[in-house]
Amino acid sequence: MEAERFEAPANGFVFGGLVAGEPGARPVLLLHGFPETSWSWRHTIGTLSAHGYRALAFDQRGYSAGARPSDVRDYRIELLVSDALRIADREGWERFDLVGHDWGGAVAWALAAAEPDRVRSLCVVSTPHPAALTAARAGGDEDQTKRSSYIDVFRAEGGVAERILLGDDGSGEGLRSMFDRSGLGGFSEDVDHNVEKMREPGALTAALNWYRAMSADVLGTVGRISVPTLYVWSTDDIALGRKAAEDTANFVSGPYRFLVLEGASHWIPETAYEELDGALLEHLAASS
Repeated sequence: MEAERFEAPANGFVFGGLVAGEPGARPVLLLHGFPETSWSWRHTIGTLSAHGYRALAFDQRGYSAGARPSDVRDYRIELLVSDALRIADREGWERFDLVGHDWGGAVAWALAAAEPDRVRSLCVVSTPHPAALTAARAGGDEDQTKRSSYIDVFRAEGGVAERILLGDDGSGEGLRSMFDRSGLGGFSEDVDHNVEKMREPGALTAALNWYRAMSADVLGTVGRISVPTLYVWSTDDIALGRKAAEDTANFVSGPYRFLVLEGASHWIPETAYEELDGALLEHLAASS
């Protein structure tokens, strides 16, 4: 079953996204990362729907044109969690399987910790548990400190990151360079899609506001995870290092699997989806 576009109201906004699978089938909610959209999950959505699941990915706050507030405070993690829950509520999902990548992974960790009764199982791709990542950055892990140095640029005031990523002409050449350096450069369809979305008026600033609203005090206190969890990390991830990935186990009390994809880049949903989808299907079957 091919994915269809949809629009859904939630928290006073209108979110767009992709959905596939029979209504009433076991639901899976997928959360994308930066600077991606629900499009990044199209392969996994197809796989899940073909195996009898109802898979939904929405363009999150700032990424949907109808959900793009201007205040940085409107991108706090608790509001991003609330968006995901309200989308699930609209679908009538009392419980659902949850999948997140990159920033979507951070939202997924926070949601599963705060609302374990809503989450049947959790799969996070790339992003360590927020407390593990915060501890690695604060605890002198030089490797992670170096990998995370870009965050200071993204959080800088005055539109510094916007000028770097979009360029003076607004073409998005900085974004293309970032994708190339981090392992997505050979996937032109994905690069073109992401760049064009970030060139929409206000879109890149809204996406960067996730970083600007980030609070170590909040992310570092995300609770332990009690639901069955699959965490997928890749050795060629340019942004997220091994220590926080390995230490994530310390923050999961439920059934846990840590899967390492050798030689894969940060962009697992786009470039290593076959390995991801196989592991995800096993995880869902074991969590039924």
